[in-house]
Amino acid sequence: MEINILYRDAEICVVQKEPGLLCEDTPDGIPSVLREQLQIDYVATVHRLDAGTGGAMVFALTKHAAAKLSAQLQAGELTKTYLAVTHGCPDEQQGIFRDLLFHDRRANKTFIVKSERKGVKEAVLSYRIKATNNGLSLWEIKLLTGRTHQIRVQLGSRKMPLVGDRRYGARDDYKGFALWATELSFTHPQSGEKLLFSSLPPEKDPWKLF
Repeated sequence: MEINILYRDAEICVVQKEPGLLCEDTPDGIPSVLREQLQIDYVATVHRLDAGTGGAMVFALTKHAAAKLSAQLQAGELTKTYLAVTHGCPDEQQGIFRDLLFHDRRANKTFIVKSERKGVKEAVLSYRIKATNNGLSLWEIKLLTGRTHQIRVQLGSRKMPLVGDRRYGARDDYKGFALWATELSFTHPQSGEKLLFSSLPPEKDPWKLF
């Protein structure tokens, strides 16, 4: 296995994560593969994408970079834009979804709840619909919070599940689910330069319908 590297210097490595790969530091996870591929000792995960999600990710190659990027993530300064394909379309072509989410670790599933309690966190995203085709919609989504399975549950709970996301309501045969981290923006931990990286989903269904 070889990871597709979009950019690399002494501090960071930006990659295109393929669906199915794990971003955690496991024997077959991206950090472990990168250490072998780049012949280096230190690779740290800064932010996460679900196993089924593809797209741009940045990994830290030094402890200094890991601390700086983690701080940006916590401050909302490391931003991600997603593309998604869903069944159905919202009434409004653009807007904001705001919910309270609870993640059940044992079931590895997130639920929308009505009131705050221990473990419940607010989830906010903004969206605009880029196109529709035969009952499917192409979304551009910006996360204003980063919760586990956030996009999947916020869309699925509104009866607009991601294509292929049977855990959150889809009823189709698509392998994987149609969610892609298409833009990644952050400040370089060493130079302070503002960086923007892009990654496009594959030219196959359901993406090629748009």
